[in-house]
Amino acid sequence: MQAWLWAGFVVLVLAMLALDLGVFHRHARQVSFREALAWTGFWFLLAMLFNIAVYYLYEHHLLGIGEHIGHELDGGQAALQFLTGYLIEKSLSLDNIFVIAVIFNYFKVPLAYQHRVLFWGILGALVMRGLMIGVGAALIQHFDWTVYVFGGLLLFTAAKMLVTREESLDPDQNVFVKLARKLYPVTPGFQQDHFLTRLHGRRAITPLMLVLIVVESTDVLFAVDSIPAIFAITTDPFLVFTSNVFAILGLRSLYFALASLMEQLRYLKISLVFVLAFVGVKMLISHHYPISTGVSLAVIGGILAVAVLASVLGMRREDAAAVSKELGILTVQTLKAAWQLVIAVIGGTVLLIGISMIVLPGPAVLVIPLGLAILATEFAWARRFLHRVKARVFGGGQTGSGSNPPPAG
Repeated sequence: MQAWLWAGFVVLVLAMLALDLGVFHRHARQVSFREALAWTGFWFLLAMLFNIAVYYLYEHHLLGIGEHIGHELDGGQAALQFLTGYLIEKSLSLDNIFVIAVIFNYFKVPLAYQHRVLFWGILGALVMRGLMIGVGAALIQHFDWTVYVFGGLLLFTAAKMLVTREESLDPDQNVFVKLARKLYPVTPGFQQDHFLTRLHGRRAITPLMLVLIVVESTDVLFAVDSIPAIFAITTDPFLVFTSNVFAILGLRSLYFALASLMEQLRYLKISLVFVLAFVGVKMLISHHYPISTGVSLAVIGGILAVAVLASVLGMRREDAAAVSKELGILTVQTLKAAWQLVIAVIGGTVLLIGISMIVLPGPAVLVIPLGLAILATEFAWARRFLHRVKARVFGGGQTGSGSNPPPAG
């Protein structure tokens, strides 16, 4: 019976996408900020209305929904899990927006053609994420330790996001772009909003197709981050999939609404680092110290609210006057100390979990080096200890004491 529910949801999504492209955006044109804001509100309202439907579906277990995931979910629990999962996926999609802006700028895509790229990119993302959710749900159901792998992956992604700059992105080095250039000739310029055309009698692709390829392939990388994050909230495949879908459906309008505000909302990206780190730690300690969905929702909402507030206050402060040099130095020192505290808490937690796995079930051999690696980003003692661990594992039992330890940071 649940198959009808899944099929009905997919038909609803396809109908909304067809209405979007076939009626409201049938002709290529620039999407205004006002229109984008209205569509963003529409998709959010639609997600909240669906959340009400989730409540009634799970409260009365219509079509048997919510009864076969290891424990029964009532309507309140299911609605809260959907809302939290939606908020996580929506917040993580902000990083997609930063990267998409860089891609469009790199290829100099006209504003009138950007909506078409995002439409087909999101359609492909729905298919890929559906497959990845199915695989992730099967792994967690059959292998309990998979949750530790997902948690470690999220912490690694948070650290990578902290040091990676989108400006360094080079779409021409994308392996799929290189393959497409080898298989088909590429037209020298855009052919209106077409992806395919003919060049000298041969089938050819346009630069807009290259943009779509880059957007699709980068979304796979984002899915690797966001799919494990939602499993920290719920393992119900229907809630995982639907919260992902609604977050992705609003991505296009959110891009056009926020594209011009990227510079002003400067702290949003750093807030995603803390969101990923929190969710990663939540997964790592879930078997021993589970964090409730309500607490998770409050923490994630608080992180995003602080980021927006800090961005707004930062803009006002710059408009009023330049911050003094002494205050700037103090702020940097304070932030550095705060960051070291965050690293110490996260790395120490992971390390303690790994040590506990020596006697408890779990991949201690993976989790302990992960905890040390996190601590090593800020603490010299952890770098030296990690260096000795690597030497013992890969150096045939040598401690590596004769080599110089890494310099203290």
